[in-house]
Amino acid sequence: MNGFDESRPPRPIKSTPVDAGPEPHWHGHRERLKERFRAAGADALPDYELLELVLFRSIPRRDVKALAKELINRFGSFAEVLSAPVELLMEAKGVGEAVAVDLKLVAAAGQRLVKGEVKKKTALGSWADVISYCRAAMAFEMREQFRILFLDKRNGLIADEVQQTGTVDHTPVYPREIVKRALELSSTAVILVHNHPTNALLITLDHAYLH
Repeated sequence: MNGFDESRPPRPIKSTPVDAGPEPHWHGHRERLKERFRAAGADALPDYELLELVLFRSIPRRDVKALAKELINRFGSFAEVLSAPVELLMEAKGVGEAVAVDLKLVAAAGQRLVKGEVKKKTALGSWADVISYCRAAMAFEMREQFRILFLDKRNGLIADEVQQTGTVDHTPVYPREIVKRALELSSTAVILVHNHPTNALLITLDHAYLH
């Protein structure tokens, strides 16, 4: 005899529920922010809150408000956070490579969208639109970049191409190549764009008509 009556079924083991503690405060904040976005759209949110929405997907288990504000303060705006190089993004505490790459993916999607929208309308209808597009595309490039916007006779954008990429403070420009490419595209005017890596907010635009 081993002291156990094998004819009786074993008694169920009673488990004591474990108190998981209060729900983190940012759970409710995330839902409220998402609801505001659904109800009113992105224009109703300041840059840091829009950035929070992006970071929610990359960092699902941590409050990201402070991180979003830090990134906006460091780079200047939502668009410029997305345009910043991976190396600079990763200097912020809490931004690992995976988060930085996620931000760059959003930036790539945004640039593709903006480029498509610019092609559908008159490029010179608003210089502010052209400047915003160029800043989003190249503001945080680490080397000087010479970019050309080719226009048709109605100032519509035919193509946006990077002609040359140089060093941190110099990029070569070849007028013959610009004219050659303009003729290939049947362009009647061009906007010449180049950035200044030492000042991420500074982009130079020049406009020329071809006859």
